[in-house]
Amino acid sequence: MKMENASNYIYDEDDGSSSTGGSGQETPLQEYFEEFQDDGIAAIEEMKLKKKKALLEFRCMVQDAILGNYILGKPTKNLSPKHAAKCRQQLKEISLWGVPLLPTKCHKGTDIVLLKFLKAKDFKVHEAFKMLRKTLIWRRDFMANVDQQGEILDPDFDKIAHLNCTDKQGQPLCYNIYGPLKDRELYKKFFGTKNDCDKFLRLKVQLLEKGIKELSFKPGGPNSIVQITDLKNSPGPGHKELSLVCKKSLILTQNHYPDLIHRNIIINVPFWFYVCHVMSSQFISRSNKRKFVFARPSKVTKTLLKFISPENLPVEYGGLYRENDEFFPEDRVSELVIGKSTAGCIQIPVPEAGVTMIWDLTVVEWDVLYKEEFIPDDEGSYRVLLREERERERKGGERIRNSFYINEPGKIVITIHNSSFNRKKVFYRFKTKPTVPMYVFYKK
Repeated sequence: MKMENASNYIYDEDDGSSSTGGSGQETPLQEYFEEFQDDGIAAIEEMKLKKKKALLEFRCMVQDAILGNYILGKPTKNLSPKHAAKCRQQLKEISLWGVPLLPTKCHKGTDIVLLKFLKAKDFKVHEAFKMLRKTLIWRRDFMANVDQQGEILDPDFDKIAHLNCTDKQGQPLCYNIYGPLKDRELYKKFFGTKNDCDKFLRLKVQLLEKGIKELSFKPGGPNSIVQITDLKNSPGPGHKELSLVCKKSLILTQNHYPDLIHRNIIINVPFWFYVCHVMSSQFISRSNKRKFVFARPSKVTKTLLKFISPENLPVEYGGLYRENDEFFPEDRVSELVIGKSTAGCIQIPVPEAGVTMIWDLTVVEWDVLYKEEFIPDDEGSYRVLLREERERERKGGERIRNSFYINEPGKIVITIHNSSFNRKKVFYRFKTKPTVPMYVFYKK
């Protein structure tokens, strides 16, 4: 059966055709979509061509500025020919984040670095060049290079900001944890005077520079950093010194580290922060605004696991990572999805005796019934109940780790009952290690 009108044709599935009629001719509707698709592809190709032209122009502009001795501004007058030649030679070796800027050096990272400035300025070449020049001058005056200024060591700063692991794309994770600043003495140490505030800002720049050293600046990356800011128990908006330094840090990163922050994840966000963020967003560019991700306390683990593998997510945020652990990030992590109002079962076979089985497990947003037991292969042996928990909502960041010495072949069985109306994700891993029973030592 066919239905038709003056504008297009609609066919039943029984006709054996979907996009063309019985005559094999294309419908006007299909012609429109094909034309739209062609226009879309043409627009994308045109955009790619414009970006390539912008990069080529930017490369030429940077090269001329380096060889012409004005990449850092107008050259100093009245220099002797020998001194001027030395300055020009030094400029040829100029680099940014360890990447040579002179295009004729043919370094793979040069285009990647230049593209970051172009992206920040919507591929407007002259504006990107001004931004690059200002960045180079700022780095020289601020002595941003860690090798140039010398590393400032402060164990207390490590409690507030540090690098730890990578995300799913291999990008370094930079954690900013402001809860410890509730301590008055620690807050006074970093924000008591203007000099203290300046030192704190310099420490943040130094940490960012350390993270940049872990980047490859090669096609495929990693070429940027992920920042995670934890506002749990952080000082409120009344602490003006902290707010001012954070604002300075945000502007400084935007102006002199373009496209080096891949994503800004703000977790444990209190209500007052939303208000402050709206007020400070006037200083943030449109492209950087899109990089912000916010997570309420109840959604921290779920949000972070979108970007970070469980083996690289610290235990305090619901992951499986802890420092100096007997598990390694390379140890395989398995995933189990438990449907709403159902139970899931994890079986860990242990075919040999004389070893200790260790397992690590976390449930996203918990709120489940949980039981562990050892079931021997020999039906004549007794089952061993290892752990049983009533339904309760574990605090975000809790995980379960347990171990059991295996006297006989069998299996560890973990049963998880999900009585909620939402699916639950379970991440777990396990390993065995040879163990000498304690009674051997007692015999001696």
